[in-house]
Amino acid sequence: MNLFDIIGPVMIGPSSSHTAGAVRLGRVAWKILGEPAVQAEICLSGSFAQTYRGHGTDKALVAGIMGMHSDDEGIRSSLELARQRGLEVAFRQQDIPGAHPNTARIAVTGASGAKAVVQGASVGGGNILITEINGMTVSFTGQYNTLLVLHYDKPGTIAAVTNFMAYSEVNIGNFRLSRPKRGGEALMTIEVDGDVSDALIASLRILPNVINVVLIRAI
Repeated sequence: MNLFDIIGPVMIGPSSSHTAGAVRLGRVAWKILGEPAVQAEICLSGSFAQTYRGHGTDKALVAGIMGMHSDDEGIRSSLELARQRGLEVAFRQQDIPGAHPNTARIAVTGASGAKAVVQGASVGGGNILITEINGMTVSFTGQYNTLLVLHYDKPGTIAAVTNFMAYSEVNIGNFRLSRPKRGGEALMTIEVDGDVSDALIASLRILPNVINVVLIRAI
């Protein structure tokens, strides 16, 4: 347990689950997309769907999609800021079977046409759990620096990535592999202790069979 778990996040209210956690969910979608979004479709499930306007969840999610942190004063006016920046936002309510009550599925599109879909939940105290990225099952909280390594499912690829990280003295705290089908695209989710340098990310990106590497810094 860390101090964050005890006192909660520094945030713009009113609710850590419905606002601070929602901002962090939006930020993950922003990071995965890798560029400013021009369109966002946000599907809300459970409690999120029932109370999102009253608790400011809509504003929080949009703020995160624009890269804001949970203590940013701009959260209160994020919907207007989105319109000013040319970000079109649509909300819809849908029951997602088996999902946490505070779940959002965020589909974002960038100016270049790039797309990303992130599903996650705000699980209390501003904490989040990301469960799906672009149709691949994942599981990470954003409390640690997390590397997402998209790659082709070829022999030796995982070993190449993890061995290079060991050589670079980056300690792996948690590892998960998502592989929808054998031989296709797969995703490594790697939570690490300490910092991750830009040089390490650049080196991982040029390893054989690696398609892309995204770093989600602790949020």
